[in-house]
Amino acid sequence: MDIAMLDLFLTAFVTLFVVIDALGVAPIFATMTAGQPAAHSRLMAIKGTIYASTLLLLFAFGGEWLLSRMGVSLDAFRIAGGLMLLLMSLEMLFEKRQARRETRAEAMAEDEDGPDDISVFPLAIPLLGGPGSIAAIMIFMSQANDWTAKGVIVGALAANMLIVLILLLIAPWLLQKLGHTFGALITRVFGVILAALSMQLIIDGLHNVFFAA
Repeated sequence: MDIAMLDLFLTAFVTLFVVIDALGVAPIFATMTAGQPAAHSRLMAIKGTIYASTLLLLFAFGGEWLLSRMGVSLDAFRIAGGLMLLLMSLEMLFEKRQARRETRAEAMAEDEDGPDDISVFPLAIPLLGGPGSIAAIMIFMSQANDWTAKGVIVGALAANMLIVLILLLIAPWLLQKLGHTFGALITRVFGVILAALSMQLIIDGLHNVFFAA
């Protein structure tokens, strides 16, 4: 792998890692599966990861076609995606995102008639495969000029989803060892990184709209 492809992999990996926020999803998953058999929790982790990966791959390879059918340019989507990621970074910095996730988890826990299978909703959608992660993977794939670059981006996604699966499988132990304070610290650090990345997307989109030949 040459330097350009390595840079692309690292950029895609870090962006997806921040947007998917596996460290933030893991304690929520532990809350939603509390009191359930370990085998059921493992099954939910595996199924949720597979469903989220499938969803993101569908948008990775079919998102550009969908945009063209809707008459939306890639630069317009890049600017909109950057704004979306910027709002997400602000939520991470002020802990709004985690609070919303916890509220959703508590609501599901109180719903005694709700489904036991949480792999599709809310784990795969929207916790893992939310609007931010969909926008990020579509933006990266739209910037890929050849199949080698696309393969590198898919590899970055696969590496992230492997991390997601591992963290979900050890979520109960992780929550007990790290606690909420460490999780809040990590979330805010990632929020700053995501804010910078989102601003770069917005700048690139605006540059292409107003200055590209």
